[in-house]
Amino acid sequence: MRSAALTLTLRAGSPIPARSFAPARYRALPALEPPSEADLSTVPARAQAPPRLPLTHGDQERSEGDRPPPRQGPQAPDRLSPPVGGDAVIERLRKRQDFLAAAKAKACAAGAVSTQARNRGDGTSLIRIGFTATRRIGGAVTRNRAKRRLREAARLLAPLHARPGCDYVFIARQGTATRPWARLLDDMRTTLQRLAADL
Repeated sequence: MRSAALTLTLRAGSPIPARSFAPARYRALPALEPPSEADLSTVPARAQAPPRLPLTHGDQERSEGDRPPPRQGPQAPDRLSPPVGGDAVIERLRKRQDFLAAAKAKACAAGAVSTQARNRGDGTSLIRIGFTATRRIGGAVTRNRAKRRLREAARLLAPLHARPGCDYVFIARQGTATRPWARLLDDMRTTLQRLAADL
């Protein structure tokens, strides 16, 4: 196919540009005129707000004055209840050697609760309480439920019936996780009262 730049000659001899007969896809498109100033908007562009980026820590937006002061000194012990009688304090028993010492002391069982108690003989009003649930009563879900119920029962009853200066270990038994709540409270109350008479 010959180039579009060639010219064709009619019988009269007048040259006519060949681009007039070229297919539509080869015809040049009309030039676009640049927009004039009259077509431009006179309304100033709104300033974009800076993008909000998520903070690394949620408390970075708080000023220094709003933040609580840092805690001083050692961490406070885990207490189960307010002081008993104004002086006694109930804390969690956590060390294995304390559990072993309580296992060698007095014990009492009633219903779905077994309780071990040891008089430390240190002359303090501190009451320490621990909880145990072995695999004999069931799987992890059953053991965790049993210990939660024992902790709540001890929170209610230890301030009333536990002896200051003693360590107590409450052991879950078969039925601790499912025993009616009122009967479980009676079981723990019975063990505490019996042991208080012997300590």
